Amino acid sequence: MMLLSLVLQLLCFSILATARDKPDIKYSKTPFPNAAANLYYFEDSDVILIHDRAAGVVLRSDDSGDKWGRVEDVDEGAAVGLAAHPYDKSVAYILGRGTTHWITQDKGKTWRKFETGAPPSLFRQPFGFHAGDSNKVLFHGQHCESILQCEEITYYTVDAFKTVEKMRSDTRGCTFARGTPLLKPSEDDRVICVVKGRYSGWRTDNRIMVSDNYFKDEIEPYLEGDRTVKGIINIAAVKAFIVAAAKAEGTDELAMYVTTDAHSWHRAVFPSDHRLEEDAYTVLESTNYSIQVDVMTSPVRDPRPMGVLFSSNSNGTYFTRNIEHTNRNIHGIVDFEKVQGIQGIVLTNVVDNWEDVLKFGKDKKVMSRISFDDGRTFKPLSADGKDLHLHSVTDIANVGRVFSSPAPGIVMGVGNTGEHLKNYDECDTWISDDAGVTWRRAFKEAHKYEFGDQGAILVAIYDEGPTDTISYSTDHGTEWHEFDLGEKVKAKFLTTTPDSTSLKFTLLASQGGGADLEYFLYFLNFEDVLDKRCEKDDFEKWYARLDEKGEPDCLMGHKQYYMRRKARAKCFIDKEYKESEPQYEPCACTEEDYECDYNYIRSEDKKSCVPAGKVTIPQDECKNGKDTYMGNSGFRLIPGNDCIRNKGVELDKDIERPCDESNKAPASGTISHTINSFKANLFREYYYFERTESSHGDDETIVMRTDEQKIYLTKDHGKTWEQILKDEEIIAIYPHQYFNDAVYFLTSGKKVWYSTNRGDNVRHFETKAEPTHDRLPTIGFHPDNKDWLIWTGAVDCGSSKGDCHSVAYITEDRGGEWRTLLRYVRKCEFIKKEGRGASEKLVYCEQYEDEKPHGPLQLRSSDSWFDKSELKFKNIVDFATMSEFIIVAARDQEDENSLRVDASVDGKTFAAAEFPSNFHVPVQIAYTVLDSSTHAVFLHVTVGSREEFEYGSIIKSNSNGTSYVLSLNGVNRNTQGYVDFEKMLGIEGVAIVNVVENVEEAERGVEKKLRTMITHNDGAEWAPIRAPQKDAEGQDYDCNVNDEKCSLHLHGYTERRDPRNTFSSPSAVGLMMGVGNVGQFLKRKADADTFITRDGGVEWHSVKKGNYMWEYGDQGSIIVIVEDNVATDVVYYTLDEGATWTAYKFADSKMKISEISTVPSDSSRNFLLWGQDVSSGSEISTINLDFTGLRDRQCVLNDQNPEDEGDDYVLWEPKHPLSEDNCLFGHVAQYHRKKVDADCFNGRRYESLHSIAKNCSCTRQDFECDYNYERATDGSCQLVPGLPMPDHSQQCEDNKNQNFYYKPTGYRRIPLTTCQGGRELDISEKVECPDRGDEFRKEEGKKGIGGFWLFILVVVLPFTVAGSVGYWVYNHWDGRMKVGSIRLGAPSSSSSGESPWIKYPVAAVAAVVAVMAAVPLLVSSAWRSISGLWGGSRGRYSGLGTPRTYTTRNSFARGRGDYAVVDPDEDELLGEDDDEEV
Repeated sequence: MMLLSLVLQLLCFSILATARDKPDIKYSKTPFPNAAANLYYFEDSDVILIHDRAAGVVLRSDDSGDKWGRVEDVDEGAAVGLAAHPYDKSVAYILGRGTTHWITQDKGKTWRKFETGAPPSLFRQPFGFHAGDSNKVLFHGQHCESILQCEEITYYTVDAFKTVEKMRSDTRGCTFARGTPLLKPSEDDRVICVVKGRYSGWRTDNRIMVSDNYFKDEIEPYLEGDRTVKGIINIAAVKAFIVAAAKAEGTDELAMYVTTDAHSWHRAVFPSDHRLEEDAYTVLESTNYSIQVDVMTSPVRDPRPMGVLFSSNSNGTYFTRNIEHTNRNIHGIVDFEKVQGIQGIVLTNVVDNWEDVLKFGKDKKVMSRISFDDGRTFKPLSADGKDLHLHSVTDIANVGRVFSSPAPGIVMGVGNTGEHLKNYDECDTWISDDAGVTWRRAFKEAHKYEFGDQGAILVAIYDEGPTDTISYSTDHGTEWHEFDLGEKVKAKFLTTTPDSTSLKFTLLASQGGGADLEYFLYFLNFEDVLDKRCEKDDFEKWYARLDEKGEPDCLMGHKQYYMRRKARAKCFIDKEYKESEPQYEPCACTEEDYECDYNYIRSEDKKSCVPAGKVTIPQDECKNGKDTYMGNSGFRLIPGNDCIRNKGVELDKDIERPCDESNKAPASGTISHTINSFKANLFREYYYFERTESSHGDDETIVMRTDEQKIYLTKDHGKTWEQILKDEEIIAIYPHQYFNDAVYFLTSGKKVWYSTNRGDNVRHFETKAEPTHDRLPTIGFHPDNKDWLIWTGAVDCGSSKGDCHSVAYITEDRGGEWRTLLRYVRKCEFIKKEGRGASEKLVYCEQYEDEKPHGPLQLRSSDSWFDKSELKFKNIVDFATMSEFIIVAARDQEDENSLRVDASVDGKTFAAAEFPSNFHVPVQIAYTVLDSSTHAVFLHVTVGSREEFEYGSIIKSNSNGTSYVLSLNGVNRNTQGYVDFEKMLGIEGVAIVNVVENVEEAERGVEKKLRTMITHNDGAEWAPIRAPQKDAEGQDYDCNVNDEKCSLHLHGYTERRDPRNTFSSPSAVGLMMGVGNVGQFLKRKADADTFITRDGGVEWHSVKKGNYMWEYGDQGSIIVIVEDNVATDVVYYTLDEGATWTAYKFADSKMKISEISTVPSDSSRNFLLWGQDVSSGSEISTINLDFTGLRDRQCVLNDQNPEDEGDDYVLWEPKHPLSEDNCLFGHVAQYHRKKVDADCFNGRRYESLHSIAKNCSCTRQDFECDYNYERATDGSCQLVPGLPMPDHSQQCEDNKNQNFYYKPTGYRRIPLTTCQGGRELDISEKVECPDRGDEFRKEEGKKGIGGFWLFILVVVLPFTVAGSVGYWVYNHWDGRMKVGSIRLGAPSSSSSGESPWIKYPVAAVAAVVAVMAAVPLLVSSAWRSISGLWGGSRGRYSGLGTPRTYTTRNSFARGRGDYAVVDPDEDELLGEDDDEEV
């Protein structure tokens, strides 16, 4: 308070002074206790506001800064922010610390308090303004329960905050469609918001929603054709455009969408050699008819970033390159500024030595360039015949614009002549009064400067240290005068009114330093320097832009000029707040006045506009054999261009066009194929580079390695292949686990080749050591930072010391520099996952105790690259990371032949897993975590461990993974640890297992008898699969299909050559295929037939006799099958979900096909067969099958009105076979599925889930048996004899907000169900929690909640609380794993296809976190049979046509699970030596 009183006293103090040589210059000096955080001029007035953030006050002056007073209407210390309305000259806002804020509507004379429902958001600007009505404002608030739990809420007002209403929760930024004066949508109140996904809070599910009544109603607009777009991360209004950026999972590339009317959106197209990346582009100051974007070309986080400048056409859809190597800083600020008030003049800085900067990290050598034609061409600035370079926006030294103001044509800057820009303190001050055409030196050394009276006066102050001199000029800087402040000060900023019409200036300066540092605000008044006021003869006609001949130049169809005060006129204009207005003279139209029309792009020679795709031909044209028609020239006059058409060129007149451009050309109706052969015996591995929804281009890229160590690349899905890295011996390919466009090629030495752009460019770096000799991943990838890598290398392996061991290294710049993480490790992993809350530097390492390579393993963690570390566990076998869990398998301290499992959700705190009391396994030797992806973990525990006769039980957790119940006994497992368990992708809660019927006989070595079982409610109930009525040839089966003993059995994971080839596809909702037989038990695979289901596993149909492989294409609208490893020349395909099949001959001779593949999302209409001509023993082949010729119309999806007759999709509802309605998990889910008879293709991926139609009443299918209960023969849940009822009071301890619990009934809700009412089998007598009686009695009087919010609370919140989950299912690919590792199920690099409410809080799909061990049951043959899946030295790779598996990115994308063995006795698994070591 004493400080404030002192300030108020000082505010009354002013010093009138006179200059030594100009007695008519007036100034005053006001002390300030702190530096100003924000200064704002009310336009067209003398009123200034200053925010002193440190003191929490706002000061106001109504005389241009001569006298100051505190805003008394605002509580002292309460002001934390100051914001001005950009479109109302009288309105400003002061933000308070909480929900109390203030508004002025009279330039700060009075302030009115208002309340918002939440404090301002920390993630975005608090206000969203309406350009046509300042009473309409959006307010972005944020309500936080804790640091990690915040909800963003947007409020609105239509009466200048007299009333405030909540508009929408879960927003991520909103803007009025009328967000700038140039945007004039037909709906004045239209608001566009980025909002949280329907069932997910991750950014990749954010959507755009639009409302015309402040979100009483809302719709999701189509951004790309007739498809909505997920992953919106930002939205902004820029001049005449609204721009949205979207990012998909699996890439750092962004897609930009643009609209000019808030209705029709288009994707912006950039040149193919540049792409937008997150945190790597800047939307710059744009024109009324074009968007300017600078795209960073340097690696992300490069401390010396550079970019390339692009400009769009008038609708913002096509961008062309303006200038390369633009200078930018690490904050995304770009050296780019337009000369204010003059069309077409732009100043920018570029980097001359860009190659040295990129390759060798040299300091940038910056040069300045200027454009006089809106960025089409650039040239150097010139001063005295030398190149001039100026400091720009990245090194700003004053407030406001850097070079110019509304003063017509007068430009100033700080810089130097010569080859490159020098440091600021080595520069001089320069001026131009012809808008940058010519420059001259104004001062030696750097000065701050400002423009006044429309350029009639210029003011400057020395900026390299303290000074007591103010300089000014009244003749455009030709002559400068000085006046003495009487004391030396250091200038902080110099400013005046935004329109530069005033003769009054404000200078903030400081004196002293440290504890003696003081701030002063100087008011400078130059009104009396010149007595005369300018008259008509004191002005001249000044043309803003001149061509190379010095003649007035045209831009946008006119010449621009001003009536500007003559430089030598001895007068002031003295018309405050009245800017000089530009005037125009029309020009005849030239080629520069035209641009390419929509759907046209510039030809390579830039002389014409060519179609970007197929063009639409008028209805009556191109008939009767005509070859041409009169159509669009491809050009259009740039909107807003006012050139005279009849006096110039008219490029937009119709021209004669060829008819073959038509987009109506019918499809060929045929399938094509292309065969390519390779001199090799085997395909070792191949990977798809899946393009995401935000990726540009249309390539379908695959990289492949043969057993000859040759690398081939295809961009067209195998139609053509190119050999790359011809002179290198590549021993392994490592696709980036989280970024689809990046891949690494390992050699046997220290050199690593890589590409970050899908193989377009391949570069290399050196590591510190050759790849590890352990059979473990060599490279570890970070989920967020693409260039962060962990390299595990082999050290001292070729020396005589015999101390061969692995060392882990870390790089943060993709191999530029390495540092040691930890020595004597087995493996290290980044632990950071979105939602986990861990430090992005958190790393776990398995290290040998006491650095003895054959000693016990310990688990260590560090978040400082092991400058400091923490011991987590001793004597571990392995660890794995999954969505919300980190799982550690360690030897039991009491029995080293047994294992224990510990789990953590945050990487810091671990808890032991607890199994059911009635589940007794004397020695737990093997676990396999089968992640159901439905808010519960399925864990397979091996019971029968006899080699080749293994089986076990599946136990299932509750929603937070702490309490397990028995789900099913006798589930089949093989020696390698694979379990016959698979979840259906895309549909919640459906899973298939094989059980061993004769477990007692299997224990004695009798061959297993397997039966296939299916669940439709997430493991609560299992039943045989109902057999089809007829076989594929219409014949009856040998058994009675209505008898439970006659059912369908399918071969599962344990028998697959590639265990990741799943029954289903995430994009083909409801479809599954499998091979098996109908009967009492599963028969030999050689005798199997092929089956399909179209309704999520309820009904099955036999489609072909024999054993076929299958692949889904175009999101299930095409299915292709081929006989498995049988000599054939035919594939079969279906276009109607397997109702009919057509043969297609793909070769002239028989081939043995070992694999069929397509892009990971199953969205392509191209397929690839991998095989070998049976007549050739030395060649292998790929066969591309192209189905694009079958259909040429893309399907129409009307998400807003799915019942529309023109919609090519139907809403499909999965159901439980025992349910009379379509309720599953307590609700009816509706999915879009293409109509079987729709003659169209799906094309761009769409979100299959349409909505949750309703919640249902509870039934028996919504419950499972509680802890210590088991399912009886009548289906009821009965207490296991001899066991106590579970203690539900523990719920009170686990949840401090819970005031009661129910007595046990034997049932508990399935974690995923959202049912309400009906048969609520878990409801019984309530018991109040200890010490919460009062709360319990109060709660009894309140109503419950239901509907959608019940769904959110039951399904989503338990996982939000339990662990802040990650994207395991969506983006985890555990790479090359091996014996001794824990292999998690592998998700898609694109959409996993899981129902959105289940795919995030869960771990792997179908199979497989294998936290398992085989003490010491596994022998060397076991290693050889599984090693091809991930890696290591022996059997590291496998070939098609061999019994060993191989890895494909296709497999990972489907969530095809990777298993691995956690082996406490690894020495017995070494097998035989092999020369391929990684």
